[in-house]
Amino acid sequence: MRGERGAAVVDFVLVSVVVVPLFLGILQVGLFLYLRNTMTAAASEGAHYAAVLNRDTADGADRTRQLVDGVVRDELIESVTAEEVDLDGQPVVRVAISAHMPALGLWGPGIDFSVEGHAIKETGE
Repeated sequence: MRGERGAAVVDFVLVSVVVVPLFLGILQVGLFLYLRNTMTAAASEGAHYAAVLNRDTADGADRTRQLVDGVVRDELIESVTAEEVDLDGQPVVRVAISAHMPALGLWGPGIDFSVEGHAIKETGE
């Protein structure tokens, strides 16, 4: 018994060295997935908004920016672009968001990524 005095503190330190970084890594992956899914949904909604008859692609970019502004910090979004492209003979609106995800929570250096949303453009034919 006397030789085991202080062993609980050492055990706690050894376990926490492994568990704390693992827990923080899981939180960071969850934050990245949340941001990516939020931006993908906003890009898709913006593309559908711009695909409606008599709307311009700039309207889709503006709508996407409005949806993202309330959820994601402005520093994380690099650009929001919308364009009309031709896909197998169909006019399609594509909204793309370029963003930056820091490696440590919401601060520090990180990775750049982009997401896109698509919708078939309504025509008056």
